[in-house]
Amino acid sequence: MNASPTKLETLAIDGGMPVRETLLPYGRQSVSEEDIQAVVEVLRSDWLTTGPKVGEFEERFAAWVGAKYGISFSSGTAALHAAAFAAGLGPGDEGITTPMTFCATANCVLYQGAQPVFADVSADTLNLDPGEVAKQLSPRTKAILAVDYAGHPADLDALLALTRQRGIPLIEDACHALGANYRGTRVGGIADMTVFSFHPVKHLTTGEGGMVTTNDAKLAETLRRFRNHGISSEARQRQASGQWYYEMVLLGFNYRLTDVACALGLSQLTRLTENVARRREIAARYAAAFREVPQLIPPSVRADASPAWHLYPIRIDSAKLTVDRGQIFRALRAENIGVNVHYIPVHLHPYYRNLGHRAGECPVAEAAYERLISLPMFHGMTDADVGDVVRAVNKVISSYAK
Repeated sequence: MNASPTKLETLAIDGGMPVRETLLPYGRQSVSEEDIQAVVEVLRSDWLTTGPKVGEFEERFAAWVGAKYGISFSSGTAALHAAAFAAGLGPGDEGITTPMTFCATANCVLYQGAQPVFADVSADTLNLDPGEVAKQLSPRTKAILAVDYAGHPADLDALLALTRQRGIPLIEDACHALGANYRGTRVGGIADMTVFSFHPVKHLTTGEGGMVTTNDAKLAETLRRFRNHGISSEARQRQASGQWYYEMVLLGFNYRLTDVACALGLSQLTRLTENVARRREIAARYAAAFREVPQLIPPSVRADASPAWHLYPIRIDSAKLTVDRGQIFRALRAENIGVNVHYIPVHLHPYYRNLGHRAGECPVAEAAYERLISLPMFHGMTDADVGDVVRAVNKVISSYAK
């Protein structure tokens, strides 16, 4: 499967034999028999939600990432919303974030009635450029929301320096970066609040789910209340103490994660270290395979970072090809390689254009988007799967090379 293709191979899009018989998705969950058994045990227990597995998962997850507190949520988006609330964002405020992300990162600012402000990204990592963030700071700025794009940590020290000067929080959207290291420290306890996602394509899954980690006790308490309708106590606490009385102290939401989901998360947590290691192995193999392909630009890794590789986004050098990114994408899909694109810059979506955003606001992000293709990246990939991706990319690129 790893034999080098030649230009004589007919592409599948032109009627040739595809590299794979079935589609290899860009991401996929891995669920073990132990995971299933853990869920079944909870289904047979007294607590399906707001029970003991929630606190256990939060504590063990926080310890794994190196934070004092973990507060679970029903999704990564819910976790982002809670972080924006805990940061104090409200009408008249601004939150500076990146356009190179899934829309939820910016949407959570809108949920609070505040205004997202987009700063451009660095050309190498496609993470927020602290210099561009500094240009967007204003008296209305109440938070900076960084994203660890593809699993590569943002320039956290530089961004923290900006937030410390202003007395505002840094929210790190680490939904791509569970297990990543920044200057020798796992992400999760560095920013004021760090947000993780447990969607099926992530390093650990609870089906849907998310977590905010923090070292700040007050933020942790606000986050807990926000995810539980703004109520100051939880059902299990009241049952244990034989009490019925509770108070709603803020306007919150039902963003709770169930015991069923947390049981799955706890079981998956036992394999998280090996899952991250496997993603790094795949990334290393991709990097070695594509380093000498002049039409491709593999993702950059800074010396102070060890990415967790949620995505493996390559960039196409269109000047060295006879076709555009769209044709490369279609040709790879025809080879049954489930490539994807991450991301359409948020400010270019119709909803944000209707808010007044326009092309040209973030030229680095916009130029990168035109060239990006995400290759399959998930820890359940076999060596043969990785070989199929390498062969298909080489086959397609060599066919369209100038």
